[in-house]
Amino acid sequence: RSYNEARTIGEHYRDGTPVIMNLTDMDDADAKRLVDFAAGLAFALRGSIDKVTNKVFLLSPPNIDVTAEDRRRLAEGGFLSQG
Repeated sequence: RSYNEARTIGEHYRDGTPVIMNLTDMDDADAKRLVDFAAGLAFALRGSIDKVTNKVFLLSPPNIDVTAEDRRRLAEGGFLSQG
């Protein structure tokens, strides 16, 4: 994983797709840059960014509601249900 994935993350998020960013294999400096980018993206597009675990984040477009149950499932290594 690298900061070069920022464009792909941005394109998916801009298209209205929730994005899970797992930064556990990134060095701390690049992970911080990617989180800063994602936070700006979420702010600009009126969405949200949630910290799931220490280095896992969920970017949610404004039309997606993430419940406490969704966050718990993600923290346990599961996936977000969009149904």
